[in-house]
Parts: sequence; structure tokens; C-alpha cells
Amino acid sequence: MQRRGFLALGGLAAGAALLPPLVHGRAVAAERLLERIDDGLKRRLADAALQAATDAGASYCDMRVGRYLRQSLLTREARVENVTNEESAGVGVRVIAAGAWGFAATNRLDVDAVANAARQAVAIASANARIQAGGPVTLAPAPGVGEVAWRTPIAKNGMEVPIRDKLDLLLSVNAAAIEAGASFVNSSMFLVNEQKYFASTDGSYIDQDVHRIWVPFTVTVIDQASGKFRTRNGLSAPMGMGYEYLDADPSQRFDLPGGVVAYGRSYDMREDAVAAARQAREKLRAPSVKPGRYDLVIDPSNLFLTIHENVGHPLELDRVLGYEANYAGTSFATLDKRGSFRWGSDIVNFVADRTQPGSLGAVGYDDEGVQAKRWDLVRDGILVDYQSVRDQAHILGKAESDGCCYADSWSSVQFQRMPNVSLQPGKAPLTVREMIAGVENGLYIHGRGSYSIDQQRYNAQFGGQLFFAIRNGEVQGLVEDAAYQIRTPEFWNACSAICDARDYRLGGSFFDGKGQPSQVSAVSHGAATARFDGQNVINTARSLG
Repeated sequence: MQRRGFLALGGLAAGAALLPPLVHGRAVAAERLLERIDDGLKRRLADAALQAATDAGASYCDMRVGRYLRQSLLTREARVENVTNEESAGVGVRVIAAGAWGFAATNRLDVDAVANAARQAVAIASANARIQAGGPVTLAPAPGVGEVAWRTPIAKNGMEVPIRDKLDLLLSVNAAAIEAGASFVNSSMFLVNEQKYFASTDGSYIDQDVHRIWVPFTVTVIDQASGKFRTRNGLSAPMGMGYEYLDADPSQRFDLPGGVVAYGRSYDMREDAVAAARQAREKLRAPSVKPGRYDLVIDPSNLFLTIHENVGHPLELDRVLGYEANYAGTSFATLDKRGSFRWGSDIVNFVADRTQPGSLGAVGYDDEGVQAKRWDLVRDGILVDYQSVRDQAHILGKAESDGCCYADSWSSVQFQRMPNVSLQPGKAPLTVREMIAGVENGLYIHGRGSYSIDQQRYNAQFGGQLFFAIRNGEVQGLVEDAAYQIRTPEFWNACSAICDARDYRLGGSFFDGKGQPSQVSAVSHGAATARFDGQNVINTARSLG
């Protein structure tokens, strides 16, 4: 196979890998993505499930009518590689009977099928009760809210935008990158709409309409003389927004040192692709980094992943308790550390927040009917709290859940998932340029790269897309082959400065995996640019020659 063919297939495979298949999903016409389940039918299904479960002996029941819609568009240079529209719909019923959980699901949206699923869930719970250790389930209260509705506050539903218009955008991005010097470019668009109806014996009937969007791309530049190549991925963030995210808004544009342009709640994809072609070519000429200790100035486009892996995940209570151990490990942040463990320096504050506009994790209520909220995880550098769901809240001495329950499908059992976890901006006025001016020997880092984390989220290594050298307070050229290694508390305790709220931006993970069987969720992490003193930087090249 010729190199071009290999790269084309590789890019397509990578795009497909980013998009896990829907359970019981099916390909549909694009027009189907605009339909909705009848409100009256959802209420009838809810009442049938709740009544059947109660009659069968359940002390508690919740049910979710879910319709999960997804559109993906993949392009390569001037070609359209794939367009997929997918739909998955059904009902999941969860109960407590004899003090144990039970769950069953059906893809039939009729009263008899849903009632049968409810009775099956009770039978499963009764069987589980005979082997359950640790006593009956203790469920934190979640007062019924009656009939309520919540919708992602979008201005333009991406599902309504004609496919031709979306492909024209992606192909124009590719053309702009090629004109700017790219050898290859692939670009994609992922749109998700979760239509979820939740009901419970607590008296809640909650209708939610959740939207998300992501437009990743990769630009590759090849040096024909040497055969060497470099890539630069897009620097956008996946967002809990509609198609308006792609309407370039100058007020959401950030001009940063080194000629980097960043984006807030608006994104100019063409501008970023042109910059990517230029920077990928610059990376071909960049020297390999010299290993050693550096002061790191880390942009939110890179720092979000460190927050995700080494703050968000280790503070999930199921990992802390050892419930989540087989897949992606447990946590070093054991319960005895709550209230006393110094996670970071005095300026480090992390909040969990499921209400933040534009974020991937923003909802009105979680998947067990708990209203979304915001709370502290790390305050003034001290670990103060974790993330919990209704059957865990009592372990922390809480009177209510944190609202962290989520299932990626109607056929999946809802369980604890990470909310948005964000580093709060600095309180004193500080710009990125002012921060860099105080650095004598450092690196200025942008974009998500490869990474590795140990099972307890204590040791980690992170790459990036762009590493600029800093010398005597000035940003110099790019360096290559760099990654920084951290121990979680040492890293956050080395945080010596955080830019103020003017620089605060979101990053995020569109497909965050957890659990066995694995489920995916979407979550954002906000931050302003932050400085970390004396960090270990390694050279990842096979040869320094």
C-alpha cells in the first residue's frame, strides 16, 4: 500500500474509533433526527413501569425513556469519507426490591413491554438480594419535582442544518489547510442529541433535551526531502452547544503569545486549520527538547486533560471506595484525606458543576432525578469533597446526592459519572503575557497530546500539540518531542500562578470511557492558563540525532 493510501485509511479508522457504536442503534435518514417521541406516550410508559414495579414488590422504581441521536461526518482533503445518522430508542427500568438493585430494559415502546421489563427488574433485584453483601441499599432522598422540562440553551439545532452545508464547511476547512501548506488533512463533525424522559416513584416526571457538538481535525505536513512528517490537531473544545458554536464571534477569540489563537464559546475552524498547517511545518524545523526541569505555562487546551485524569477521575467516589477497580483503576484520594489533604497550593480551587452553560456536562437533572448543582472539591488547596450519587451520599454523611448519575443509553444501568470539574481562575488580575514575563526557563504548552496515567491517578505523563520555549520572559520558537511527568499532589502544589477570569476557557472529553461493560459520557473542564514551577520534562523521541 502506498503511503497516501495508508494515511487515508488510518485517518478514517481514527475517526471511526472516536465514535463508539450505539447499543441497539440503527442507521436512519437525516430527517428522523428531527422527530420526537409523543409526550403522551412517554407518560403512559412511565406510569405503566412505575405501577408494574410497585405491584411486583419494588420499594422504589425509576424509568428512563431514551432516544439517542447521533450524526457524524468525516472528510479527507476534497473527499467525503462517511456520513452517518444513527438512532437508538427504548426504555430502561431500575428498581429496589428486597433492599437490592435490579434493572431491565426493552426496545419496544409499548405499555406491555415496559411493564414486563419492570417486573423483570424486580425479579432480578430479588435474586440479587440473596447474595448481596453490605446490607440493603441506602438511598438519599430526591424529592419529587412533578412535571418539569430542561433543554440545552441552543440557538441553532445542528441536526436541522442541511448535511450539504456541514460538508461544505468541512471541505472548505480542508481546502484552506491545503492552501496554507498542509500535505494531508482530515476533518470531522459529531453532533449528539439525547432526548431523555425520567420518571420515578418519588413523583418526578422530567423531560430533557441535551445537545453536544465537536469538530476535530488533523493537519499533516510532510517534508518531501527527508520523509519526516508532523501533525497538529485542532485546538477547539467539544461543547454543549448548538451549531451556533461554529459562527465565529470575534469577542470569543483569544490572541496569545507565540502567534496562537484560542477560542471560547465560538470557533473559527478555518482559521485554526490554516494556523495548524503553518505550525505543523514549523514543527518540522523545531529542535528536539532538552530533558530537564522547566517552569510550565499550560494553556487550558492542554490543562483540561490533566484536570480530567488527575483530579476528576480520582475524586469519583466509586473509584475511591474500590467499586470501580477493573477498568482504569481506583484512586489514591482515600476518604481519610477529606478535609486535611493538601491537593495543591493555596490558589488551587476545583469545583464540580453540572450547571455551567456551554459545558458538555450541563443538564437540569441527572439520570436518577437529582437537580444539577455546583460544589467544591478542592478549596484553597485542600481536598474537601468527592462526587456521589444517591446510594453513596450516606457514606460521606451527606443528606443528598451530588447529582452525578448518568447512563449512555436507555439499555445501560445508570451509575456515577464525572461532572464538569474545573480549576477556578486566579483572583488577582493576570494575563498570559504577564505570567510568561516572569519565567526564565520554561515551556508554553497547547493542545491535547498522548498521555499515560497509573491505576490510582497518582503518576502521569502528558504530551501536547505545541511546546514553545520560554527564555528570560519571552516566548521563543517551538520545540518537539516533549512530555511532562507529574505526581498529582506535587504538580498541583507547584501551581504558582493562575490567570484571571478573562482567560478562562473550556476543554473537554466527548467520549469519556468508564465501567465494565464500558459506557461513554461527555464532560468539560474549565481553566485559565496556569504556571507550574520546576516540572520534569522528558524527550519522547527515539533518537536525539
